[in-house]
Amino acid sequence: MEAPTKKARGFFAEFKEFINRGNVIDMAVGVIIATAFGKITTSLVNDVVMPVIGYIFGGTDLSKLDIILKPEVVDQATKEVLEPAVCIGIGTFLTTIIDFLLVALVVFCVIKAINSAKDKAEARRKKEAEEAAEAPAEPSAEEKLLTEIRDLLKDQQKQ
Repeated sequence: MEAPTKKARGFFAEFKEFINRGNVIDMAVGVIIATAFGKITTSLVNDVVMPVIGYIFGGTDLSKLDIILKPEVVDQATKEVLEPAVCIGIGTFLTTIIDFLLVALVVFCVIKAINSAKDKAEARRKKEAEEAAEAPAEPSAEEKLLTEIRDLLKDQQKQ
């Protein structure tokens, strides 16, 4: 068996460094939170928004709204479905679109809040830097000592 090439060792070393930096853990936490957030928005759409929209449009459950291309064929004697209906699940599609729009809206609001906070922090840092540049520098201990000696000499000359 051949030893791994220098390029392959570099790839695995780089991968090991990537794993050890903590990026994978950050990414995993993000995926877990996103999954939980997805469940929350799906519940919001299915259990809150869609019933209201269904009520507005005549009390129907929009998630079950289908466009029937071919109705199902049922045996009248046994009530057995011989051929299932061919449907376009437009209600499911609309529910998914509303779910996406809500997620996009929340992500937009979060990013907008983060950017606003960053801008405020940057403005505060810039203002502090300007104030620090404008303020006169504190005299060193040596300068303070020399000032005291000068003041003492002036006092002695006056006497």
